[in-house]
Amino acid sequence: MDAPEIRLIPVYLEDEILPGDGLLQKLNAALRHQKIALAGNDVIVIKHKIISKAEGRVVRLESVRPRKSAVSWGRRYHVDARVIELSLRESKRIVRQKNGVLITETHYGFVCANSGVDASNVDGGKSAVLLPENSDRSAARLRSQIKKAFGISVAVIVSDSFGRPWREGLTEVAIGVAGIQPLHDYRGERDPHGYKLRATTEAVADELACAAGLVCGKLSRTPVCIVRGFSGRRGRGSARDLVRKKNDLFR
Repeated sequence: MDAPEIRLIPVYLEDEILPGDGLLQKLNAALRHQKIALAGNDVIVIKHKIISKAEGRVVRLESVRPRKSAVSWGRRYHVDARVIELSLRESKRIVRQKNGVLITETHYGFVCANSGVDASNVDGGKSAVLLPENSDRSAARLRSQIKKAFGISVAVIVSDSFGRPWREGLTEVAIGVAGIQPLHDYRGERDPHGYKLRATTEAVADELACAAGLVCGKLSRTPVCIVRGFSGRRGRGSARDLVRKKNDLFR
C-alpha cells in the first residue's frame, strides 16, 4: 500500500496584521492574490503571532513597570526586565529559573520559555506579543469563519515555536486546534509483525505544525500554511490534550 502524499502550500501575507484586523479577510485576500483555492479537508496551520496581533494581545514595552525581581533578573542576565515582567504576569507558576532561562507554565497550561512572550517580528522591539488567551477558541473561531465564507470544512492548527528538553533548537508545536484530533492513539493495534502496541500515541497536531514550519520559516512573512492531503482523524480536540498531566517525571 502506497503511503499518502502531503503537500505544503505557504501563504504569504503582504500586510502587517494590526489589532482589530479581520484574519479571514486578510487570508482571503492573500489566497486570491496567490490564486490558491481552499479544499475540503485542508489543514490550515497559522502562526499564533498574527492571531495574537489581531486579538490585541500586543503590549507596548514602555507601558510596563517591572517588579524588583524582574529588574534584578534582567540586569544579571542582560535581558529586558519588561519582557520578564510580562512573562511573570502571563504565568501560572515558574517551572525553572536558572542561568538566564525562565521556564513557566502559562494560565492556559503550556510549559514554555517566558510564557510565550516574544518581541520579535512585531515593531523592532518597542512591543511584545503575548500568546492568545485561549488558542483553541481562536482556532475554532477561524475555522467557523472559513466554513461560513467558503462552505467547506477545514481543520485549523495554531502554532508556536517551543524549545525542547535535552535538544538544541526550536520546533513548532500546536497550541490551538479545531476540527482535528491532536493525538493518534495506536495502543491496542498491531504492527506489521503482529506485535501489539502498548505505548504509542502520536502527536499528530505537533507534527503538522512542524511540517508547516519548514515552509513558513521565521523571516519570510509567511505565517500561514495549507497542509493538503493529510488523511488523519478529524473531530473535536484541544491543544491541552497534548500537555501531559499525569506521569510526567519532570514537573
